[in-house]
Amino acid sequence: MSRSCYRRLERCFGGGGGDKLSWHVDLKPHASGEYSIAAVQANSSLEDQAQVLTTSSATYVGVYDGHGGPEASRFIARSLFPFLHKFASEHGGVSSEVIKKSFDTMEEEFLHFVRQSWPLRPEIASMGSCCLVGVISSNVLYVANLGDSRAVLGRRNSEKNGNGAVVAERLSTDHNVSAEEIRKEVEALHPDDSGIVVNTRGVWRIKGIIQVSRSIGDFYLKRPEFNQWGPAIPLRRPLMTADPSIVSRELKKNDLFLIFASDGLWEHLTDEEAVEVVSKYPQAGIAKRLVKAALREAAKKREIRFDDIKKIKKGIRRHFHDDISVVVVFLDHSHDSHHSRVMRRDTYEITTVPVDIFSHNADEADC
Repeated sequence: MSRSCYRRLERCFGGGGGDKLSWHVDLKPHASGEYSIAAVQANSSLEDQAQVLTTSSATYVGVYDGHGGPEASRFIARSLFPFLHKFASEHGGVSSEVIKKSFDTMEEEFLHFVRQSWPLRPEIASMGSCCLVGVISSNVLYVANLGDSRAVLGRRNSEKNGNGAVVAERLSTDHNVSAEEIRKEVEALHPDDSGIVVNTRGVWRIKGIIQVSRSIGDFYLKRPEFNQWGPAIPLRRPLMTADPSIVSRELKKNDLFLIFASDGLWEHLTDEEAVEVVSKYPQAGIAKRLVKAALREAAKKREIRFDDIKKIKKGIRRHFHDDISVVVVFLDHSHDSHHSRVMRRDTYEITTVPVDIFSHNADEADC
């Protein structure tokens, strides 16, 4: 039996210990190196989305961790990169201002979509998404984020002869009120509301509802017109914002790789553990390896075997781990790298996680 036929049978009948809720691309080229992408579904509807857009001169990475349903993250996956590309073209290139304008437009466009959908689907007002974006252009890296997805840089501690340990450097801020500095930030925006952040059963949440303080969507916590959906909370002002944190830095020779991931990964791995995995193993399939490392930790916490967690159905599996999306971008600083030479001036390619991994794998099985 051929290898491809065997794999199709595995997907159909569950043999070989495969995970029907996992998806990955081992390695693909971008303008200044290669990247790996992977995801695993835990919710009944996949609420994470991740994508990479490559052009001959720039690389765009997006990780969108939805909550309350999949619509917000899917909407961002359809719309954000076109806005970024359009505004960058209009303003002569990528900049912090271009990225901020893209996020603002994204929020307004999703608001328009929610207003249209609201009469028939009032629950859409409670849907939102964290949004993490990285852009590499002209050897400058931009990282913008809302919520608690995270970008981490792996860099060599010394440039001398390529020696030195590979260390982790966090490039984004987790907008989650579990952190004291974020609680203080939210409280400062609501000086007349002593109960803006409350601790319920050991977990800090805004009004006892949500942990992240910034997002796209969640309009029932931002706009009075949608306040009738969910808990009845008088809105003096929006309880959350869509104002991204944006950092930029020139890439250096000792910057080796970037990890962009939803909080489903960081719930189980520290920055340092993730960087150690990427620096220790081959590049091909490294995003999938990070996902597996997180799943192994999730299984260990619940005192079950790793192979058993892969057998749990979507929906039920959310009790063991969250949806997880990971993109690892390797940085090749040589100007005559193979991939830079082979990419044509008109190269434009996008890779996106399937909107539903379980259905995608079933279709691939072709049973």
